[in-house]
Parts: sequence; C-alpha cells; structure tokens
Amino acid sequence: MNLVTCGLMAQVRDIYDSGEYLVLVTTDRQSAFDRILASIPFKGQVLNQTSLWWFERTQHITANAVVSTPDPNVTIAKKYSVFPVEFVARGFVIGSTDTSLWTVYNKGIRNYCGNALPDGLVKNQKLAENILTPTTKAADHDVPVTPDEIIERGLMTRADYEEVSKKALSLFEYGQCVASEHGLILVDTKYEFGKAEDGSIMLTDEVHTPDPSRYWIANSYLERFQNGLEPENVDKEFLRLWFKNHCNPYEDEVLPEAPEDLVCELSWRYIFLYETITKSKFEVLQSEEPIHEQISRNVASTLASLK
Repeated sequence: MNLVTCGLMAQVRDIYDSGEYLVLVTTDRQSAFDRILASIPFKGQVLNQTSLWWFERTQHITANAVVSTPDPNVTIAKKYSVFPVEFVARGFVIGSTDTSLWTVYNKGIRNYCGNALPDGLVKNQKLAENILTPTTKAADHDVPVTPDEIIERGLMTRADYEEVSKKALSLFEYGQCVASEHGLILVDTKYEFGKAEDGSIMLTDEVHTPDPSRYWIANSYLERFQNGLEPENVDKEFLRLWFKNHCNPYEDEVLPEAPEDLVCELSWRYIFLYETITKSKFEVLQSEEPIHEQISRNVASTLASLK
C-alpha cells in the first residue's frame, strides 16, 4: 500500500492507499498549533472507536466513508476527494489558538468568516446561535475564510458549500443534543467532507471525538461561568494552554516535552469521554503480537474479504 499524506491529518493518522480503499490508522500522536505535541496512550483507539460510534448514529444526517473496522485503531474507508475546507462549528466564545473565536474576538474582530458578532461577548459565553467558521490550509496552518471567498477561489461550488454547511450545522446540533443527554456540552468541533466517485458528499476523517472537539461538564458550566471560572473540560485544551504558557508553539523550533502527569491526565480524559458518550466500557487491546504486525495482518485479511 502507498502512504498518502493529507496535511495535518497525516500528523495524527497514517493513511494508506490500497487501490480500491483507503486504510486510516489512527495513532497516539497528539497535535495542536499545527504540530505534534506528545504521544497520548490509547488515544488512537479511543478516537477511532468514538468516531465509529458517531458515524453509525449520524447516517440520518449524512453518508460517511466507513467500510470496515479491521482493528481498534483502523478504519477502511471508501475513496473520496477531500474538500480543501475544514468546517469548524462553534456554539461558544472560546479558544486559545490563533484562529479560535475568543482569540480573534478579543482582538476586536466583529465579523469572522462571514459571521457578524455583537459587542459585549465574554469568554466562555454561549452564542445566540451556532455558527460555522471555515478554514483552509496554507503551508502549515489554518487560514479562516468566508463562504464567498471559498466560492470565489474555486475551493467549492456554491451548491456543494451550501449542502456541506447545512450538514455540518445539523451534525453539530445533533451532537450537542446527544452530549446534553450524557451530561456534557459539545462546545465546538471540526468536520471534514469529501466527494465519492459517484459525486455524493460524505463525512470523512473523525467526528465528535475529543481531539477536534471541545467538551465541558454540563451541570457545573453555568455556575462557573457566572463566577468567572473556566468550565470543567474533558478535552485537550489544558494541554494546549500548558504549551502556550511555556513556549511559543507556533514559532519555537523545538518544543518542551509534555509533562508526564498531563499526558496521563489527557489519556484518562479521552477514555472518560468515550465511556460517557457511548455508555460502554473502554476495552484496552491486549495482544502479545507486535501492534504493527497485528494491524497489517488484520487489514490484509479484511481487504482480501472485500474483493
């Protein structure tokens, strides 16, 4: 199989072209600020299995690329061409990266990616309605774009953009409802879409996992917000903030090593979120076989059965 590089996705996933299908191996690599920060135990398995749980439950909103799951860290997917636009759905004024809503709002920007924002918003405040802030990729970082710019630059047709944006907002609203039923708040997330060979639009990459998504504990949010405290979160934001407070994660050539206690904490949070959302026990993969050999054997067997 040939390895396919796909921007930031390739930082956290190894993607192979088997000829008829794509083989996506979700690794334990942790990314933020458009670079790798650390390796988080069990992260790959958690993200892959969380995505599969959501893919199965969102087919009433949009088709997805999943064909089979031959290994806890692996998904075999239909081939598709990826739209060069990431659809970031937001329900709150939050964030620490250069493209986050709070960062740009705090700088005085009141029209962001085509969304008019009122004065007087504060950090962690719920927006009056969910919004999309699409981005596209430059050499190594996300670049915010408006819907008009996406169409004018030929990144998507107007019809495709309108269909995808509608699906993205519907997915986000559904995700928020499910999260609320499980005592969580889905704060924001990122979606990637592609086109199958028959021209149909489908959801790709991952969905509502704790890597591209931000989750808060619901029952403590309002009191903490009213008292000026940060919400209780179960995502990677605390690790992003640690790096932002200890270096310049965008410009420093070499980053400090992530503290072991933070790495363990993030691993626990990912597993906690998986179990909270799916209401199932996270089963740690036990195998005496080297992981690369196990994955190769399972993938080869599954691809053979798909012929």
